[in-house]
Amino acid sequence: MKKNEHADQSNLSQADSLNGIATFWDDHSLSDYWDMTREVSFDVRAERVRRIPLDPDLYCQVESNARSRGLLPETLVNMWVAERLNLLKSSHG
Repeated sequence: MKKNEHADQSNLSQADSLNGIATFWDDHSLSDYWDMTREVSFDVRAERVRRIPLDPDLYCQVESNARSRGLLPETLVNMWVAERLNLLKSSHG
């Protein structure tokens, strides 16, 4: 973790790692330090997630398959769709 580059910023936890920061905030309340905070703004860019509904019976099968592989259902569905699209691409390309 980088040292503070701006003198007007505060490093309340004085921690030198993410675990140290997490431990500090597990044991402290922001309300005790509110007067040391300042308002900030920032932009967040995230990819839009698109949802495709599945029949409940299909979802149960996907969920069971995913669990047996140690995956989340959405990960398994993404893998299967990618595999199928690659097969289609290679058979038509």
